[in-house]
Amino acid sequence: MSEALLVDRRPDRVIAHLNRPDKRNAIDREMIDELHALCADLEVEPRTLILASSGDDFAAGADIAQLRARRAADAHRGINAMAFIRISALPMPVIAALDGYALGGGAELAYAADIRIATPRLKIGNPEPNLGIIAAAGASWRLREIVGDGLATEMLLTGRTLTADEALAAGLVSGIHPAGDLLTAAHAIADRIAAADPLAIRHTKTALRTPRDAHPAIDGELQAELFESPEKMRRMTEFLERKGRR
Repeated sequence: MSEALLVDRRPDRVIAHLNRPDKRNAIDREMIDELHALCADLEVEPRTLILASSGDDFAAGADIAQLRARRAADAHRGINAMAFIRISALPMPVIAALDGYALGGGAELAYAADIRIATPRLKIGNPEPNLGIIAAAGASWRLREIVGDGLATEMLLTGRTLTADEALAAGLVSGIHPAGDLLTAAHAIADRIAAADPLAIRHTKTALRTPRDAHPAIDGELQAELFESPEKMRRMTEFLERKGRR
């Protein structure tokens, strides 16, 4: 992979830094292609993904020069949307560590994550209508699911950006950390995930991403597989043995 995405692969997680700091990490086609390649790896060998950034901003938007050149056929291809859908659908959790600006396509990439944390410097939102387009890479449905219809509608129609505190109050991020501690905090979340049974984590993510009308049937199907798993038996036996020794 080129320098648009710096990837650190570890046994239980992958850390991917958006790396166009001179462009405030604006998301261009090269970065999208590299995100697809990373997803291909994680679909074969599932691991938790931490999305972070180089420089002072997570991603200040999509690359405007490239967007200006796109035409109707490009819109139908959903260049950014398809990559973010793939990220959202990864088997294991995705953690977005957000610093500075996360705007436009950068915000939509963040919305595709399962867990978002931020620094106090965060500014997140979708100003696309000011540029004559809509937020078409996930904001129109994901943001509503995360913060509710009222706030999402206001953000998407007015271009309002949220501060870190506002994002925390709205449930858009789950924690705020000093800039120097942001990646450490992301790793702490990944550590807690790694301590659990990977299959149980994968099934939990599947259940969370399944439409409401498929519940509770999907929960029973996923739990049935886990009830028969050797790892469930091992973990529960160890728990009971520890409890018996107290």
